Amino acid sequence: MKIAQEIRAGNVIMHGKDPMIVLRTEYARGGRGAATVRMKLKGLLGNIGTEVVFKADDKMDQIILDKKECTYSYFADPMYVCMDTEYNQYEVEAENMGDALNYLEDGMAVEVVFYEGKAISVELPTSIVREITWTEPAVKGDTSGKVLKPAKIATGFEVAVPLFVEQGDKIEIDTRTGEYRKRV
Repeated sequence: MKIAQEIRAGNVIMHGKDPMIVLRTEYARGGRGAATVRMKLKGLLGNIGTEVVFKADDKMDQIILDKKECTYSYFADPMYVCMDTEYNQYEVEAENMGDALNYLEDGMAVEVVFYEGKAISVELPTSIVREITWTEPAVKGDTSGKVLKPAKIATGFEVAVPLFVEQGDKIEIDTRTGEYRKRV
């Protein structure tokens, strides 16, 4: 058991009957010492988002999820299939994949997250390298400040990149924010 003010973003807690992942926490000190913690939560099983306010000293169960290194294999509608080193296959529902679909490629190393023995989601590495499949050419003279232009990767996901990045370049993308990091 942990108290509400010890919970951080990324932790998984039980709220009601459902396991919820904490997306954001905000600590506030009210009048007469009544401290509160506002949490933005997302359901692990149903993908339903909610925002809840707890007293800072409320007790809650923290859940430790099992994770396993796997390789993404293929898409079998509506399931994404991953395989571990012992050739065991795990299926994750498309609706639980979230932002991972923007970067997923065949043979990519991922971590499959398990809750009570059931594969519920996939976690990607924090940064990945992808090739730009389309971007507009840079316009000469359009260089005041930090100017970004749209670019697409093979999955169709659009990333804002600096003007010097061209079609065919490989770039590093932060999978947590979806932002350009650097040209590789």
